Amino acid sequence: MLEYFKIILSKVSFDKKLFERELRKAIKSLLKDELNELKNWCYAQFGKVYGPIIDRQFVLTQ
Repeated sequence: MLEYFKIILSKVSFDKKLFERELRKAIKSLLKDELNELKNWCYAQFGKVYGPIIDRQFVLTQ
């Protein structure tokens, strides 16, 4: 599932709202150990553009 969500997030990264919605879905669907990997990947791939969105969504999971 993690790889699936990486593909989806890459494909919707052109739109802020879509990216946030899909990130929210991914966070709800993945296991706890997968969340850390997703978080690191999101920051590496999209941190400069969507850093605040990533922060907000992962803070909500804690």
